[in-house]
Amino acid sequence: MLHVVFMIGILLGLWLAKTISNPVIAIRDAAIKVGSGDLTQKVGTTGVDEISELSKAFNKMVDDLSDAEVKINQKNQALSKSNSDLEEKNNIISIEKKKSDKLLLNILPEKTAEELKKYGHTKPQHYNEVSVMFIDFVKFTHIAEKLTPEELVQEIDYCFRKFDEIVIRYGIEKIKTIGDAYMAAGGLQVPRSSEPADVVHAALEMQAFMLARKTERQAQELPAFEMRVGIHTGPVVAGIVGVKKFQYDIWGDTVNIASRMESHGEVGRVNISQTTYELVQDEFDFLH
Repeated sequence: MLHVVFMIGILLGLWLAKTISNPVIAIRDAAIKVGSGDLTQKVGTTGVDEISELSKAFNKMVDDLSDAEVKINQKNQALSKSNSDLEEKNNIISIEKKKSDKLLLNILPEKTAEELKKYGHTKPQHYNEVSVMFIDFVKFTHIAEKLTPEELVQEIDYCFRKFDEIVIRYGIEKIKTIGDAYMAAGGLQVPRSSEPADVVHAALEMQAFMLARKTERQAQELPAFEMRVGIHTGPVVAGIVGVKKFQYDIWGDTVNIASRMESHGEVGRVNISQTTYELVQDEFDFLH
């Protein structure tokens, strides 16, 4: 009798292990794997009703987690693309800003450009010692009549580009061009990047370039420009005028005198005022 009871107990234990313990252990093992990131785990749903319901709930939880992971991955991909697009747009904006800044610096001195970007306007500035240089081509109309419009613009552009290179090298500020006239000034930058002597050096280099250009064109039997240069040093007021196509300009008697020095100068030479002469007399040889 005891032997039979013992056998029944063993069979009952095996049944319990199969129907209750084993499914619970399977759920436990699957839960551990899910916790490690494996969302492919599923457990059987046969057996005791409570265990079956637990298994179904577990499987649904895994399905929900899997769906959530898919959605999160999709959102991450969308966010990654959005960040990539945003970075690309920021790069484009940065490139365009650099272009805009470079264009602004082609029109304005650096300090004035920074002030304009920061405040939307600039204050006029007074400078005590600025060397103003005026350049004008001689007999421009007469020579221009011998050139086509394209040739005329091309030749002026070629010369003025060379002038631009020279003033940049000497730390001088190009102010403007009017027709065949070119105006620049040294001593406007803060900190100061050019002295009166730099302006004279630049003017001499420009005249040397124009003489070489004349020889080159005459060898090709082409008309060539000659020019006068005038320089005066003194106080000026500088600022921006206008709204549409605004322009950086300088005003004062210094500008007027520099213009007169040019108009009364000799072709192929640099005519400077007494004031400028006194500032640079130890650096150059002069003809009086």
